[in-house]
Amino acid sequence: MVRQYQEDNVYEALQKRFHFLFEEFENIYVSFSGGKDSGLLLNLLLDFKRANYPDRQIGLFHQDFEAQYTVTTEYVERTFRRLEKEVEPYWVCLPMATRTALSSYEMYWYPWDDTKKDIWVRPMPKYPYVINMTNPFHHYRYRMPQEDLAKQFGRFYKEQHRKGKTVCLLGMRAEESLQRYSGFLNKKYGYQGECWISKQFKDVWCASPIYDWTNNDVWAANYKFGYDYNGLYDLYYKAGLKPSQMRVASPFNDYAKDSLNLYRIIDPEIWTKLVGRVQGANFGAVYARTKALGYRNITLPEGHTWESYTKFLLDTLPVRLRNNYVKKFRTSIKFWHETGGGLPEETIEELIDHGYHIQRNGVSNYTVNKNSRIIFVGKIPDDTDDIKSTKDIPSWKRMCYCILKNDHICRFMGFGLSRKEQEQIDIIRRKYGGFVNER
Repeated sequence: MVRQYQEDNVYEALQKRFHFLFEEFENIYVSFSGGKDSGLLLNLLLDFKRANYPDRQIGLFHQDFEAQYTVTTEYVERTFRRLEKEVEPYWVCLPMATRTALSSYEMYWYPWDDTKKDIWVRPMPKYPYVINMTNPFHHYRYRMPQEDLAKQFGRFYKEQHRKGKTVCLLGMRAEESLQRYSGFLNKKYGYQGECWISKQFKDVWCASPIYDWTNNDVWAANYKFGYDYNGLYDLYYKAGLKPSQMRVASPFNDYAKDSLNLYRIIDPEIWTKLVGRVQGANFGAVYARTKALGYRNITLPEGHTWESYTKFLLDTLPVRLRNNYVKKFRTSIKFWHETGGGLPEETIEELIDHGYHIQRNGVSNYTVNKNSRIIFVGKIPDDTDDIKSTKDIPSWKRMCYCILKNDHICRFMGFGLSRKEQEQIDIIRRKYGGFVNER
């Protein structure tokens, strides 16, 4: 690990961050997913604690998503058994709303759904520190969003210790995505000016002390210190995956469905259960990289424009899901008609040269170079295939892609799910039954 971070390499910088955390926070726990990053963070933290703060207690939190490779389950069990007398263990197996990108009829599936015990992918773990529906933690709400469950556990952990500030350590790294890099770079509420620490609630914080580590740093540390890790990565390597494709996550989300078909090869027993657990699992595995889910250039049906094809697809969807897309599309159209997005000058000139009806509308503060905001006069383009850079330009084709990819959030169009939208969806689901049967 020779990459320099200011005057330190990343390992030395991490040791200073650990010192800072132990001095500033009375209660510390690690969110352990079973992946390489959180596993390494856990091992490094425990080595540091043993050497410098042997009397301090560390918590170990695992949010179990039920559907995962057998080797991942074995690694998690191995880790808990090894550390259960040294840490405060919390293994959470509670029903939670988890996004699925495989179905045109469901936006969520529910790990450890107590109404579907007969089709669980694997048996409920049987350890005294497992938290499930027979003993849920305080602040848990039935089928709450997975992100909320993780945050509310922080409040619960703080109350268990009754005093002092609490921090949850995450194995998040800026290198993993531009979104994470931007999140660290633009942190507004960092703890004492530290971009890698963010506030959750009063006296409850999250910290990502290995945020500036690279993938190479992670594996170099595992090798140097001889740490145990998830054997799934060895199987991924043998299967020919790139490091950026090796993810330990729910197999049904946007980021994992590309490699869903690997379950057939790596863990066929689990695969057969996945097919019956979530609608669209088999379809997603077969067609994730084909036209059917929009990852390749799709062909416009004869007699259709992209606008008419999009509206045709909307008519085939359940009402609530259709309304979700329509609201996003209307918001996007209004934005590009009234506010506008920042585009580079070369893209603006190209749009003008190709006869698109656009106008400048001030300067965008959300672009690095303060690009001009551009609004479209008249109709939104059907497609912009004649423009070299189409990433940030609106079109009906982009809207159509969102439907074909089951992109319920419309990330392909630049959307994210706001807290208000998430709360509204939860209220509707509880009131009207949502996309699956409620208890």
